[in-house]
Amino acid sequence: MHALIRELFPICRSITGDGVRETLRRLQHVAPIEIHEVETGTPVLDWTVPNEWNVRDAWVKNTAGERVVDFRTNNLHVLNYSAPVHRTVSLAELKEHCFSLPEHPYWVPYRTSYYKEAWGFCLSARQLAALPEGDYEVCVDSTLTAGHLTYGELYLPGRTGEDVLVSAHICHPSLANDNLSGVVVAAYLAALVSKRDRRLGYRFLFVPGTIGSITWLALHQDAVPSIRHGLVLAGVGDAGHVHYKKSRQGSAPVDRAVAHVLRQSGRRHDVAEFSPYGYDERQYCSPGFDLAVGSLSRTPYGKYPEYHTSADTPDFVKPEALADSLSLCADVCAVLEDDRSWLNCNPRGEPQLGRRGLYGAIGGNASAPEMEMALLWVLNLSDGQHTLLDIADRAGLEFGVVAHAARLLAAHDLLDLPEGITP
Repeated sequence: MHALIRELFPICRSITGDGVRETLRRLQHVAPIEIHEVETGTPVLDWTVPNEWNVRDAWVKNTAGERVVDFRTNNLHVLNYSAPVHRTVSLAELKEHCFSLPEHPYWVPYRTSYYKEAWGFCLSARQLAALPEGDYEVCVDSTLTAGHLTYGELYLPGRTGEDVLVSAHICHPSLANDNLSGVVVAAYLAALVSKRDRRLGYRFLFVPGTIGSITWLALHQDAVPSIRHGLVLAGVGDAGHVHYKKSRQGSAPVDRAVAHVLRQSGRRHDVAEFSPYGYDERQYCSPGFDLAVGSLSRTPYGKYPEYHTSADTPDFVKPEALADSLSLCADVCAVLEDDRSWLNCNPRGEPQLGRRGLYGAIGGNASAPEMEMALLWVLNLSDGQHTLLDIADRAGLEFGVVAHAARLLAAHDLLDLPEGITP
């Protein structure tokens, strides 16, 4: 995953354009993602698909013809979605179109102008301060014309008709944690899920932020009712501890599944209530859809100084953090897969587990008492009203132990699924 981030890092992405297409084509080597195009001008809910933006080069040259700001050295140097421009300006006029970070004088900020046409450059405060009086040639060799919005999607069907949505925004240029980390973890999670037997379906979306999720929702309203659980992955590669923001529903199965996995794993973590600000979870959780989609990050957006700056490099992203985030997502999916209600087939009194080889069957193993307690808890609460996650939370046991206990009991005809529940 970290090697893929390094490979994708130089590509100049935006909410539209060839950078998104190139990124998705490279992700197809990890998982069979389909690439979709939506024409400029397409109405999508209260929005309209904008003109497509592509940039070939951009620079600021001094009177000696030297590039003092150069898109080729860092694609953050151009205002993302900058209108084309080629003219000579004074230093005073140039500064009206420049963005910098005085509090971090060596870093280049990331700035955009998606929905208001403008031209501009981003540079370090030291670069800006070092520019002498005089005239400067400015050029943004870009196009902003009718084209397409591009997004990636992979749907892996399951047996139940109920789906898990995993979404990552793919619109940022050379920013590694925000959000190449989310993009590559989602791609590798898709590769893992594609190899397993699936009770649930999985829909992976790689969309430009805000306009991409709105576009997908507008064009796929027939698929929305099948989405039961969801995660937005963003900023999952830094060294900070895990941060989970709940869905608008607050106590949806995905919210409980993430909280359970985090609690049982012993990871340091924070769980926050929903707010209508952040990443694309706010679109999926808008009241007209109200999907159970939470947001998974490590250090939250805006809470680390490198956020939206040139300091968000592949070196800022830690391979062990990527691996931990992928493992966490896989564990949450495993809970969602196996969480269902069961019925005790012998509910009057406790069935004799010993003669079935279930009680004390792992004699001498330190995990035997935990498994025996899991068997008893599952038998007692399998009344068709409690799910396995309910049981695990109430018993204070790891979900995987409880799910294993349920499989053992079902194999000995002591549990059965209620009518209408898909195996």
